[in-house]
Amino acid sequence: MRSGAKVAVIGGAFVLVAGGIGYGAYSMLGDTGGGGGGTQSQSQSSEVKTGPPSAEEIAETSKGFFEAWAAGDASAAALLTNNESGAEPVLASYGEDAHIGKVKITPGPAVGTKVPYTVKATVAYEGKSKPISYASELTVVRGLTTGKALVDWEPTVVHPQLTEGATLKTGESSAPAIEAVDRNGTVLTKEKYPSLGTILDTLRQKYGETSGGSAGIETWIEPADESQPDVNLLTLAKGKPGKVQTTLDAGTQAAAERAVKKFDESSVAAVQPSTGAIRAIANNRSDGYNAAMTGQLAPGSTMKVVTAAMIIQNGLGSMDAKVECPSTVSWEGVTFHNLEDFSIANGTLRDAFARSCNSTFIKPIKPLGDRAGSALGQESRDYFGLGRDNWQTGVPTFDGSIPESSGAETAASYIGQGKVLMSPLNMASVSATAKNGVFKQPYLVSRELDNRPFATARPLPAGVAEQLREMMRYTATGPNGTGTKAMAGVGGDKGAKTGSAEVDGQTSNSWFTGFSNDLAAAAVVQSGGHGGDAAGPVVAEVLRAGQ
Repeated sequence: MRSGAKVAVIGGAFVLVAGGIGYGAYSMLGDTGGGGGGTQSQSQSSEVKTGPPSAEEIAETSKGFFEAWAAGDASAAALLTNNESGAEPVLASYGEDAHIGKVKITPGPAVGTKVPYTVKATVAYEGKSKPISYASELTVVRGLTTGKALVDWEPTVVHPQLTEGATLKTGESSAPAIEAVDRNGTVLTKEKYPSLGTILDTLRQKYGETSGGSAGIETWIEPADESQPDVNLLTLAKGKPGKVQTTLDAGTQAAAERAVKKFDESSVAAVQPSTGAIRAIANNRSDGYNAAMTGQLAPGSTMKVVTAAMIIQNGLGSMDAKVECPSTVSWEGVTFHNLEDFSIANGTLRDAFARSCNSTFIKPIKPLGDRAGSALGQESRDYFGLGRDNWQTGVPTFDGSIPESSGAETAASYIGQGKVLMSPLNMASVSATAKNGVFKQPYLVSRELDNRPFATARPLPAGVAEQLREMMRYTATGPNGTGTKAMAGVGGDKGAKTGSAEVDGQTSNSWFTGFSNDLAAAAVVQSGGHGGDAAGPVVAEVLRAGQ
């Protein structure tokens, strides 16, 4: 939608409607006293007002701004903001580049300094037109130097999805629309699977040109960052969509969409261990961010899957070997605690893994000496394919980060904190690697579409992989397993690992990763508490759908 855009100014009648009453006189803008730059009534006053704007100022300023915007006078509207140079080009592009006319703005009652409103308008381009409508809000503030009441400028004032540096445009799309389908040919749409919105936009941007389709006429938001996909807002004339097949499974995706709706700020990813094929990606976040694939969060004790592999491979322990699990452990003057300071007497590594004993996964690392700060990162890269920034899934991902550490951060990293960062897709891949015995890079579209290389890693030694699976199975089925409750309704060969990650003294983020037969999944629920309480049910619902 970038290079193919055509520009032509289409005139339109602009009308402002406030509370259902039409404002016919645009001339009121000059004498509202509402804070516009250089308005006569305020410029005659030598006193600079302070404090929050009054209700009258809020009403007058927002009214004047709406009138100027609706009339297509970008200059006058920008004068009523606290960022004239930033606001004017965006407001001007509304009619000139986006070809939006016949604008009607209906303000709602102010809530403090915020004024909500709805916009109804018409997009007209080369003889084609369609209505467009949406809701947004603005805030009225006191100008720092002038003391005038001004609209606090943000691009979202013009459209709620408009970001800094982005532009609204209408024209011929540069990329044909696509019809994305799941592995069985089921059509995937944003309406039915809301979490796929940005993913489908990205697939269109990357594969639209080669998918066999033709361009249409659309209105879209073009981000400032060209690596980000355009956001389609309206289709005036459909082109011929090209078909793009994904690895997603419609049934599993639907389950993932349902599961994340149960918890705010939650994300989940599911992959097939034997192939790396991504079966589901879902998010329920207030910011719309695809945290399932690109989130960067401390994974908490789910990282103990990798730590356990490193312990076993370095001869520091084994599944059935006796281990210490005191209630606390000290590392270079910092004390690390188990949940509620529990301890295990005469337990094995399997017991400590199932109950998620922090001290067990810190104490054995000390004999590594100088290697302690780098061993986890090496294990992650060499055997789990993490932290190399080389996954080629077909859409952007965060591939995990396990940097070399020192001091107490080394101890924290082995229980998934410190500087260790992961996404749910990363942790789903960790479970998939444990289940399969060898890392298979997750992917959303076939590599045959663009001949992109896939990341690889060394196979886990057979004995190590089997011990990881057994410990995860025990965590999902054992009497003391932290994942047993969440996984109770999941059938097949199943395993799990719970986690919780403390963030700045807030309620811990809830993490859970697990597998059932040939499906692995991981979820995070921010501020969700214990891993089995929130993220666990999300993962379990996805795994049940894949059976």
